[in-house]
Amino acid sequence: MAAAIECGADTNTSENTMSLKKALSAASPLTLRIVAECPVTKARACDLILPHSAVSTPVFMPVGTQGTLKGITVDQLEGLGCQICLGNTYHLGMRPGPDLIEKASGLHGFMNWKRNLLTDSGGFQMVSLVELSEVTEEGVKFKSPYDGKEILLTPEKSISIQNSLGSDIMMQLDDVVSSTVTGPRVEEAMHRSIRWLDRCIAANKNPDKQNLFAIIQGGLNAKLRKACLDEMTQRDVPGFAIGGLSGGEEKDDFWRMVTLSTDHLPREKPRYLMGVGYAVDLVVCVALGCDMFDCVFPTRTARFGSALVPWGSLQVKHKQYAKDLQPIDPDCQCPTCKRHSRAYLHALFKSDTAAMHHITIHNIAYQLTLMRSVRQSIVEGRFPEFIRTFMKRMFPSRDQYPSWAVDALASVSVTLE
Repeated sequence: MAAAIECGADTNTSENTMSLKKALSAASPLTLRIVAECPVTKARACDLILPHSAVSTPVFMPVGTQGTLKGITVDQLEGLGCQICLGNTYHLGMRPGPDLIEKASGLHGFMNWKRNLLTDSGGFQMVSLVELSEVTEEGVKFKSPYDGKEILLTPEKSISIQNSLGSDIMMQLDDVVSSTVTGPRVEEAMHRSIRWLDRCIAANKNPDKQNLFAIIQGGLNAKLRKACLDEMTQRDVPGFAIGGLSGGEEKDDFWRMVTLSTDHLPREKPRYLMGVGYAVDLVVCVALGCDMFDCVFPTRTARFGSALVPWGSLQVKHKQYAKDLQPIDPDCQCPTCKRHSRAYLHALFKSDTAAMHHITIHNIAYQLTLMRSVRQSIVEGRFPEFIRTFMKRMFPSRDQYPSWAVDALASVSVTLE
């Protein structure tokens, strides 16, 4: 187990180093059991044992930014079989604030969620709220989008908020730059993320209850990403995330950075690919060796009337569905598809926000069902066949397959017919 090492500016004190060693020596409240591995690709099916329940991977994690998923209740989310969802440290830290949530027995008690929670660190807001933020070695200075007040989010503050939230998985505060940025800023952010990881480890007051994941940075530069992997994997953290991607970069660059990362991440630790939620991306990146995914896409697209289906998407607000009495997907077993027709949802969408609610339920069900099917195919030793069937259903013809997906799958010995 490695102690803190120098990587650029030295911000470690002897006290921080001692705290770091103590935190690293604590037993992790996480167990990863590999159930099956695909003999062709890098895909695997695992049982991830966390403090509140087990999670079957590969897994898609819905995003509940402020302690709730927009358009769906906690009971409905549980009824869909969701085992883990996300909360946002930045927004929850701003309001209602960590003190109130801690009094409510953490975010689990506050939102009455009995299963697992993952909280992000607030680092992504460096990109999403870039006009309002300024990064220094100390942390990130934000202007609150709510009242304009200046806030300093340090690694220690991020972990303190996440300790109050009581999430099963916490993310380190990392220095996030857009995936389309190049030049010295990418290297600076990578080295700073390593230093901030050590500060996060030292600040964690609950290493026996909460799992802190490191986030691999390095942009689209293979040399920088490999350097970050080499450094961060020396820390015996419970899991690793692949960050700094899915932000508008070319897909050819995206998949190559994903597979580079999984090639060098430890087999015995969970691998979380951040911000990925399109169905094709999920299937391909499972093949490249990722276990966990999150994205706002299925809930956000639902609010525009777009329902996810095995052949892409179905726009229920379009006139062609005004008299269509079929469910969104005749093969789907979600509450929306069991009870409502395309025609009903089309009519409702024009006059009532309940339409968005029904489509949100369907879209979350689609994502969770897709990942359960992926896992089952891995366990049964037929994942490459699953991929081929999935792609044939998603795209009308072979020449419509995205070239990046064809190349990515070929890199793990899956050829598409």
